[in-house]
Amino acid sequence: MSSPAAPTFLVTKEYRRFAEFCDACHRYRYIGLCTGPPGVGKTLSARHYSDWDRLEDIFHSQREILHAPPVPADAADYRSIVYTPAVTATAKQVAHELQRLRWELRTIVERAGLPDTDWTAVLREAPDRTELVLVDEADRLKVLALEQLRDSYDQAGFGLVLIGMPGLEKRLARYPQLYSRVGFVHEYHPLSTEELRFILGHKWAELGLTFSPDDYTDAEALAAIARITGGNFRLVQRLFSQIERILEINQLHTISQEVVEAARQSLVIGRMS
Repeated sequence: MSSPAAPTFLVTKEYRRFAEFCDACHRYRYIGLCTGPPGVGKTLSARHYSDWDRLEDIFHSQREILHAPPVPADAADYRSIVYTPAVTATAKQVAHELQRLRWELRTIVERAGLPDTDWTAVLREAPDRTELVLVDEADRLKVLALEQLRDSYDQAGFGLVLIGMPGLEKRLARYPQLYSRVGFVHEYHPLSTEELRFILGHKWAELGLTFSPDDYTDAEALAAIARITGGNFRLVQRLFSQIERILEINQLHTISQEVVEAARQSLVIGRMS
């Protein structure tokens, strides 16, 4: 049985603001801080911005170099990597893992569209291709690991985005050598009412239904979803997985407030901030 396809990434105003923030860090090679409560879409946005799902697949395909397939020609345009440190990451591990990811990016950029090249010679002379590093779960990094990250940033000259929970900025302010290099700060907000309506239109369509805010039943369901989720994207996803289950079990074709409330009862909802 095949696994279900990943949901389509929907570009919201909040994502566009995040992308502009990353573009600025990339262009000016600054350190940027992106903070927001859990579940608002920070990780999904970072992965979408860098096309990380596809890039990781290419990385994995190239690790057995004797049997590696040709690298797609458009992979030559990649310049960003996403790094998620382990909970117990040491400074040495951070340095090693960043170096590995940067090497893998350089390898596929140089190999893109040129399957018959002598890679040993090419890679020996190839420049570093990493221009932006997005560090997810940056809250996990201890003092020495943060210093190692700063040192890598200073030496390599890439832009750096640190993604974490609210309060990350205050914590980093205690480390002046790192904090003095911060050029941009971005706060990732929950979905607005308009964005939630946009998301729900796609969610309804995924279930083969038509969302009409002018319809009282749909408007009532929208109000219930907004109240339950508070615009938290991850919670919207979880809620809809239960809504879909309830519709299927009961052979329903309308998402009503009652369906939403029944789906809510199946969820464990903790604090969102």
